[in-house]
Amino acid sequence: MHRVLRFPHAQRITGYIKNVAPGLFIQELLTQPGAVGAICPSSRYLARHMARQVPTESDGLVIELGAGTGAITQALLDHGVAPADLMLVEYSRPFVQRLRLRFAGLDIVHGNAAELSRLVPAGRKIRAIVSSLPLCSLPEHQTRAILQQWQTLLGQDGVAIQFSYHLRTPKWRQYLAPQQTRSKIVWANLPPANITTFTFGATMRAA
Repeated sequence: MHRVLRFPHAQRITGYIKNVAPGLFIQELLTQPGAVGAICPSSRYLARHMARQVPTESDGLVIELGAGTGAITQALLDHGVAPADLMLVEYSRPFVQRLRLRFAGLDIVHGNAAELSRLVPAGRKIRAIVSSLPLCSLPEHQTRAILQQWQTLLGQDGVAIQFSYHLRTPKWRQYLAPQQTRSKIVWANLPPANITTFTFGATMRAA
């Protein structure tokens, strides 16, 4: 492979792949396989359905976790979330750089979702957490830590929105006892995705 990439034509192809969104996903998947859950960005259909789960009748901060290249970010803005009420948290530095170029006016944080409580402005009400994190592929202790952060930040009223490529009930759901939940499968995505929306009216289930 390294010999092939020495040729100018192959190097041009490699450079092109790094500068387009799907290529960037593949690049990050190879370098950080546990942190990236897809090889291409979310479709606009999935992004729209995710954004529509965010309540518009209440105020507060909307946090997007794992924003990637910004497909869901744009859908949230189109849905009516004000730029001042939107905060992005992304672990991948290349994704952060791309997001800051595309959404210059947004609060884009390079950080770890498992430390979310430290990243959110103190005293700010959280309306919704919109997550594209690969919860199914993360270590169990890390998934639990992330979900505990959500419960603490959202309280009784906030909404969590998570999509998964597991069309049946994903494993991380066994850690929760949500007050209410609804699911929707979006087939117009590669691969199809299951959106779960829930609140934390009840406590986390014991290990």
